[in-house]
Formats: sequence, C-alpha cells, structure tokens
Amino acid sequence: MSDLNVGIVGLGWVAGAHIETFKAVKGANVTAICSRREHNENDLAAQYGIPLKAYQNFEDMLADPDIHIIDICTPHKFHTDQAVAAAEAGKHLIIEKPICLNYEDLKRVRDAIKKSGVQSCVCFECRFSAHFTMIRSVIDQGLLGELHYGEVDYYHGIGPWYGQYDWNIKKDFAGSSLLTAGCHALDAQLFFMDGEVEAVTSLSTKSKSEHFTPYEYDTTSVSLLKYNNGKIAKVTSCIDCLQPYYFHIHLVGSEGSLLDNRFYSHKLHGMNKNKWSTLETSLIDSGDVADHPYEPQFQAFVDGVNNNQPMPKTNFDIAFETHRVNFAADLSAKEGRTVKLSELG
Repeated sequence: MSDLNVGIVGLGWVAGAHIETFKAVKGANVTAICSRREHNENDLAAQYGIPLKAYQNFEDMLADPDIHIIDICTPHKFHTDQAVAAAEAGKHLIIEKPICLNYEDLKRVRDAIKKSGVQSCVCFECRFSAHFTMIRSVIDQGLLGELHYGEVDYYHGIGPWYGQYDWNIKKDFAGSSLLTAGCHALDAQLFFMDGEVEAVTSLSTKSKSEHFTPYEYDTTSVSLLKYNNGKIAKVTSCIDCLQPYYFHIHLVGSEGSLLDNRFYSHKLHGMNKNKWSTLETSLIDSGDVADHPYEPQFQAFVDGVNNNQPMPKTNFDIAFETHRVNFAADLSAKEGRTVKLSELG
C-alpha cells in the first residue's frame, strides 16, 4: 500500500508542528502546503527538510488527485468552509480545534463528512498523551471506583507574548475562551467522566490587565456540567491569567481520588490516606504545540484511513459532542441561564 499524501492549509505555528510530526508517522507524508502568502518551494524545502509543493489557491490543492488528506491549520473562522470543501472533494480530514465557531456550522461539517464518507480527525490530541492514558488506565482498572465529580481546568495566559494573540483577541476569529483554548479541558472532562451531558450552566468574566484589554470577548469562563447519570463536573477556561500554564485535573470517585498525577485509592491496601501518592508520567503542562502528542494521534488516524474505519478517541463524532457541549456552555454564559443539551438537537 502506497503512502497517503497530506496537504496542509495554513502555514503558521501549528502547521510547522504538524509537518515535523508527520516525519515520524508511518504511511503518510506531507507533500504540499497552501498559504495566502506566496512561497518559494526551494525555501520551503530548506526550512522544513522535505520537498513541498506550494499552493496559494485552496481549490487548486483540492483538485490535486495526488493529495489524499487535507490538514486544516488556518485560524478558526476559516475551518468550516475549508472542511466542507475538502470533504466534498473526497479528501480525508484533519481539523485543528475548534472545528468551527457555531453550532450551525458544526452541523454543516458533519453533514458534508457523512455524505462524502471520508475519515476525519479533530485535534484533541491530549487524549493521546501519556498523562491522559495513565488517568484512563487508573479509571478503567477501578482504582477510583465510580466517579461522581470532576474538575478539569485550563489556565493559559494568551497575551501579546503568544503566537496567536493578534487574531485570538477577535471574537469572529476565536469565538470564546472555552472554544479557542479551554475546549481541551472540556474534552478531557468528557473523556474521563463518561456518560452524556444533560445540561450546562456557565458564567464568564475578564481580567482588567492591560495585556488582555484588546480581547473582544470574556476571557475566563466557568461551566458546571450535569450528566444524565447523576455525575456533576466543572470546567474552567482562563486565558487571561498571569501564571505558569496549568492543566488542572481533579477526579473524585467512590474508591479514591486523582489530582493531576497524584492519587489515593481505598482499593490499594496499605496506602496512607493523609498523603497523595505520585504516578510518574509526562504531564500536559505546556501550551507549546511542539510539546503536544500529535504523533500517536496522527498515526491512529492514518491507520484508520487505511482500514476504512473511524479512528479512536478523536474522530469527528466524538469531537462533535465536545463541541455541542461547548456551544451549550457559551449560550448559557451569554443568556444567563442553564442550557439543556436537548436544545442543540
């Protein structure tokens, strides 16, 4: 079986991380890029270490029969139209989160993917991290018992010092704090807690720091989730904090609790209930895309394409539900009321 060829649209910081990652993925190669800027192919080869065909017109890239996968790395507001066009052209899809900025566009992308039958991957890559793999193992082995409460919070000050700041401050580009960044924490919450979210209640606010004044939307939100099985959870998205990056995870169950990479389990006899025990792993502790676990995610996606089946953990249907809860949370914060997920049918 010949390798799949990947065309990346958008050539910013994230695209560079994707290009580097695919060098280690078996069965696929990045062979082309599409950017609004004109690029010299010799310069691209020198910069990235591989030959890359350069397009300025997205339609021309989609018309290339030698490109099998479109990898969307553009700012958020462009994702919907590009994803729909790529699906209609029969290209498999990698979509950087978020998929889109509103629920109607989310359904547009879903319908295009289902109609075309292409495979898709949405970049909630934290599900493939060693940290999250370890947590899921602790849960699946019953060391926490039945979870009934969880907190997953995202603290990352996205100020003028951060690459995407210039466009991230604009509401029509980023959507909300939760959508542009904190969705990783929301997705993690759904990954750990299991069950379906029944209703969401959210509040939002913003910092008075001059670093975050240009933001056109509230930069901190807190969302309370009610699951249909009785579980409850909290998700904070704070992109206007002045502190080190922190991805906070606290899960509470009938047999124990987990805090980041520490835990106590009543099922393990002899543990000291007054002290946390540490589980050594690589934490999710950086907003730098170079540190994100793209490689196992992209390998799982390529394997899924070759086997004509949805990839595990971050296929479109799974990501669709995360986005649906996200949009319910944003609606709750906007209208000041609890939103039932049934409202987003």
